[in-house]
Amino acid sequence: MKFNNILTIGFSALFIYSCNSTKIKFKENDAEISKNYLETTKNNKDIIYTDQTFNPNIKTVLCHHSNNQLSLAIINLNSHNKLQISFDDLNENRKDYFYTIIHCNANWTKSDLMQNEYIEGFTEEKIINYEFSFNTIQKYTHYQFEFPSINMKPLLSGNYIFKIYDNNGNDIIYKRFMIIDTQLQIDAKIRRATLVRDRKYKHEIDFIIKHPNLIIPDPFKDIKVQIKQNNMDYNSVTDLTPKFIKNGELVYDYEYENTFWGNNEFRHFDFKSLRYKSEKIKTINFDSTNNHVYLFNDKKRPFDNYSINADINGKFIIESQEAWQSSYEADYAFVHFTLPSDIINYGELYVFGKFCDWQLKNDFKLEYNRNKQQYEASVYLKQGYYNYHYVLNDNNTNSIDIKSIEGTHYQTRNDYYIYIYTYVVLETDMINL
Repeated sequence: MKFNNILTIGFSALFIYSCNSTKIKFKENDAEISKNYLETTKNNKDIIYTDQTFNPNIKTVLCHHSNNQLSLAIINLNSHNKLQISFDDLNENRKDYFYTIIHCNANWTKSDLMQNEYIEGFTEEKIINYEFSFNTIQKYTHYQFEFPSINMKPLLSGNYIFKIYDNNGNDIIYKRFMIIDTQLQIDAKIRRATLVRDRKYKHEIDFIIKHPNLIIPDPFKDIKVQIKQNNMDYNSVTDLTPKFIKNGELVYDYEYENTFWGNNEFRHFDFKSLRYKSEKIKTINFDSTNNHVYLFNDKKRPFDNYSINADINGKFIIESQEAWQSSYEADYAFVHFTLPSDIINYGELYVFGKFCDWQLKNDFKLEYNRNKQQYEASVYLKQGYYNYHYVLNDNNTNSIDIKSIEGTHYQTRNDYYIYIYTYVVLETDMINL
């Protein structure tokens, strides 16, 4: 036997069916938050890395498999899979940008490994592929690269960060991705919650980890489990330990600790065209400086009956109906959201989805209009198809609350992902190292 001090990730994607020059004004506090986060990151090795941009001119940071915008930023170790990373700089002048990768622990803090221990080849690379926007009101420069490249490849599985920076060494973007090394099997079942009080509102995820080729000396310490709903972090279930241990199997069968609020199907809007209105769009205007897309008023849904509504579980797709190459021909617009409601005194409302990195960001915060008795937000977005929820940042519980605005149902269809982190012992006669 050989002990391998490497981080491996078992991954399972599951789908539940029923029971199953244009001047842009940016908020100064967003820039201040990014500045503070950047300084903290430089001075604290225990900072938890998240998806971040540190320059308000940087928009639409994407990381996915080539030619599949809906895929997760996950590839297999030593495979031919490639990730495509892209972003827009609203300053149309071309700049020199570089990137490197940072290996992280299971909790997304920087690992103690040296770069030469997890990178094969160069430790940094220049981003050489760029295009200037074409036939758009908002001028921008679109940058793009693929990873792994000829010059840089990962040596280990685990959590990683793309760190993109300029030629002065200033960090511009952090973007998460994962390298997986599938050494085990996960059998999972998704069902209505077991507890009677939760059966109408929650999902329960039970699963078994099968590890016939791995020796796990202490399953309670050597295995870290994370379950994520739609790949969000805020409500992820972590640090579950096995309920039962069998020969080559770890059984995770709980009644409460592994449950999630089902929430509701995502709302959506489509502005792939700025010439024609889709079903959710009330008006499209141009004010000589910017495009403006006004959505029909939304409504709160906490007491509505469940209704099937096709969605992509909070994700978004960049596309322009009139473009040959949407990556640099799609335009930007201010998308205006309105939610009639009484004022909520114990928290703030946000527009929420993959397009804000599943984070509460000031650019996506709604302000209350007392005259019209409604919440309003104006978000600057690139043309495409978007899913979203309204969420409450509850100051009383210091938590994100979706169900009080959107409702929650056991029939809601969600994606669930199970991540397994472990330091493993490999049987050398069974696995080709």
